[in-house]
Amino acid sequence: MATKGSDNNRCPWVDLTKSDYVAYHDREWGVPVHDDNLIFEFLTLEGAQAGLSWYTVLRKRDAYRKAFAGFDPQKVARYGARQIDSLLANEGIIRNRAKIVATINNARKFIEAQEEFGSFDSYIWRFVGGRPVVNKLGTLKDYPTTSAESDALSKDLKQRGFNFVGSTICYAHMQATGMINDHVTSCFRRQEILKHISTVNSRRLS
Repeated sequence: MATKGSDNNRCPWVDLTKSDYVAYHDREWGVPVHDDNLIFEFLTLEGAQAGLSWYTVLRKRDAYRKAFAGFDPQKVARYGARQIDSLLANEGIIRNRAKIVATINNARKFIEAQEEFGSFDSYIWRFVGGRPVVNKLGTLKDYPTTSAESDALSKDLKQRGFNFVGSTICYAHMQATGMINDHVTSCFRRQEILKHISTVNSRRLS
């Protein structure tokens, strides 16, 4: 898939003055994710974002990877008091005890879901019927913050014991991991991702 576009055909939320933000939009946002560790990464980062801007978290992404063992839920699930104290002293991440503790808790719940469904991917994609929801958005004002799907996912995650998984956080997660394609209709990435999905599906059927 191409990874570039002109300034006037990207989604309106992209700050074109921030090259890393543009790269994130052009390469990752909205691409369907089926790798469990990457799903856990996005769940962790979306939870860390609560009350902050996504760019604030994006800039700390590498530090989060190092701090949380490459987002390996098996390793994070074993974190205890010593690791929590170390994380609270880590200036590279958001030093919020509740969010740190939630990440460790969520790793444990993540593993439970993996054991129940075979993979977290199998669990979470059920909430969109196994294929991306494709919305038709034109402007920044058109973007929703929640949906029936994110409401259902949030409710189920909470029942399973996850924290920092409100419907708004879940919706952002679903956008980021391609469960929902919310690239505006004029964005060059919208059709690229749809074509990519079609190609992947054709290969699976062949």
